[in-house]
Amino acid sequence: MLYRTTSYPLNMLMHDIGRGAIGLPELQRPFVWPNVKIRDLFDSLYRGYPCGFLLLWETGADLKGIGINGKDESPRLAIVDGQQRLTSLYAVITGAEVVRADYSREHIRIAFDPLAERFEVSNAATAQDRSFISSIADLWQPGANVFRVVAEYLAKLGSVRTLTAAETNRIQSAISRLFDVAQHKFDALVLTAEAGVDTVAEVFVRINGQGAKLNQADFILTLMSVFWEEGRKDLEAFARAASGPPNGNPSPKNYFIEPSPDQMLRVMVGLGLRRGKLDAVYAALRGRVPTSGVIDSARREAGFERLKAARAATLNMNRWHHFLSALPLAGYRSHRMITSDLALLYAYTIYLTGVEEVGIEPS
Repeated sequence: MLYRTTSYPLNMLMHDIGRGAIGLPELQRPFVWPNVKIRDLFDSLYRGYPCGFLLLWETGADLKGIGINGKDESPRLAIVDGQQRLTSLYAVITGAEVVRADYSREHIRIAFDPLAERFEVSNAATAQDRSFISSIADLWQPGANVFRVVAEYLAKLGSVRTLTAAETNRIQSAISRLFDVAQHKFDALVLTAEAGVDTVAEVFVRINGQGAKLNQADFILTLMSVFWEEGRKDLEAFARAASGPPNGNPSPKNYFIEPSPDQMLRVMVGLGLRRGKLDAVYAALRGRVPTSGVIDSARREAGFERLKAARAATLNMNRWHHFLSALPLAGYRSHRMITSDLALLYAYTIYLTGVEEVGIEPS
């Protein structure tokens, strides 16, 4: 069977993301939703409107292994479609930071007016307005009690105005209804571990034609989030430093290219795995045996060890800037003269191969 269907209560989704059973990496998709869209998502959940379904993919991770980065277990499900929604929900409910597409970090808070049954993005005005619960996350914090939240809100609002019995009932009903949002069930389509990359990408495109098209780098970055999150974060940090202002520390910033994480991934796999096509790289990192299709954990570990060995050279600041110093000698003066970032990075891969593998001394 290629897939199965299931139903996830929101609170279970949040729990599984928190303990690491469902992977929610920043780079699987940059978080691009504006805050007003997050507000509207909670409004839809509150009113019982449908909020779409999720597309998940079994990673094939060994659930008997230890967790990653302090998580209780390795992610057994990767999010293919629904990452923006789940990131929004997890960030608001737990108070976790989100990483924006420009690598800035942000805490998202949503306010709620129980009498008007109105959601707003938290700001200075809602913080001062006693008719608002300034952050709905208070309802779902560990040890939170909906009755205490209701009592505190009634006391706060009652200190500035007299509440009628009808208004008190409306407030109690609205806050209880908001609390029950955690029980909302999301329908999910779970693709099995046997589904190949091309199949998953095709399913994604067919059911979500308006979404961004998935590529091989997306799948490899997702796989790295499962088995080697440190490497994925190193790629993210390098790309962030290359595109941001200098901060006084050694930086990959230059006049020619601001590489994305998936572009630097191509260099890393070219140097470490000697592969140019990322579909072959994904198969190698997943540990799939070509003849049988069986997932072999030893093959997977060997592939990641080779990738880890290539990380230091790929992200080495001295190597990076020494390579780029050749561009002015070739007549290039700025990024406007670079017609293909990919060609430039393949040249960097060849340079690293010569220096690291052949032993050519940089001059």
